[in-house]
Amino acid sequence: IHRIHPTHGIIGEEFGNHNADAEFVWVLDPIDGTKSFMTGKPLFGTLIGLCRDGVPLVGIIDQPVLEERWVGIVHHGTTLNGQVVQTGDVVHDLSDAMMYTTDPQMFREGYELERFTSIRDAVKSPVYGGDCYSYACVASGYADLVIEADLGVYDYAAIVPVIQGAGGYISNWEGGDLHLDKHDTECHGRVVAAANHELWTSAIDLLSSDTDG
Repeated sequence: IHRIHPTHGIIGEEFGNHNADAEFVWVLDPIDGTKSFMTGKPLFGTLIGLCRDGVPLVGIIDQPVLEERWVGIVHHGTTLNGQVVQTGDVVHDLSDAMMYTTDPQMFREGYELERFTSIRDAVKSPVYGGDCYSYACVASGYADLVIEADLGVYDYAAIVPVIQGAGGYISNWEGGDLHLDKHDTECHGRVVAAANHELWTSAIDLLSSDTDG
């Protein structure tokens, strides 16, 4: 990236930031799902995102063991190994939805855990463990929701275009856009992804609160 695009910035989980205020910024997570990687579970992945003025535009979720690569471009679609994929438009009620979250312990006591518990009890079934692969399953139409907290920008910048390109919805818990400059002020590492607008709206209704989290 430095050689081909010397004016571009980089935000990386493993090697820090470089020129993070540039117009174009790459957000890199070499291994999303470290525990899965360490224990041999092939649900980890490499995340590569490209943002312009803080807005995620292009994203890649790559799972090398399964040889699966999702590429999403906002307004242009999402593919899995070159084949177009779309989120599901069959399940519209939370009571019928399958919801992923990587670990219930990622939610802090109080506000986060209370909000998560409310939506966990509303869905058909929670599914735990999945890391970035959970979002890929939503993009491919297999899962309905992902609810997570305690994320860094490198955990979701690449995922935003994959979900949106596939026709899904992804935001912070208040329904706001995921933007590099809003991570600390609005997102606070809390992310919801949904297969369709009805599920997303229902999830936001339960997750959002006037309480200061």
